[in-house]
Amino acid sequence: MAKHYRILVFGKKDCAKCKQLNQRIDDLLGEPDWTEFEKCYYELGSIEGLVAFCKAECINPQRIPAFVVTRFNEGTGAYDFVPNPAPGTADPVCKTAKLYQHLGLQTDYTEAGKGVLPPKMIEAVLQQARA
Repeated sequence: MAKHYRILVFGKKDCAKCKQLNQRIDDLLGEPDWTEFEKCYYELGSIEGLVAFCKAECINPQRIPAFVVTRFNEGTGAYDFVPNPAPGTADPVCKTAKLYQHLGLQTDYTEAGKGVLPPKMIEAVLQQARA
């Protein structure tokens, strides 16, 4: 049976920040509270990764690594993007890393974001997907 949620993670080959994001998501999904989630990693240097990235339609390619959350649709048998419930609204945890259209994060490389997606941001987004 398919997991209820699938996290699509986008990264690049030999990218330390991409490895770090993958590890943080793996660590979180290894906890018993997150069994309804699974992760699918896409490398942007591959055709499969580039196609998945283009289908997401809302991630800035200069803000990789990034991820977007999808939910299994039993009617279609496919995963649909989980919409951001409050696009454009200030988010005190995720700040400018939060995606506008779909629920997910992209790396903020400004001085404020420091190029890091901390575990508290990842968990906040996954909690929102459940709501």
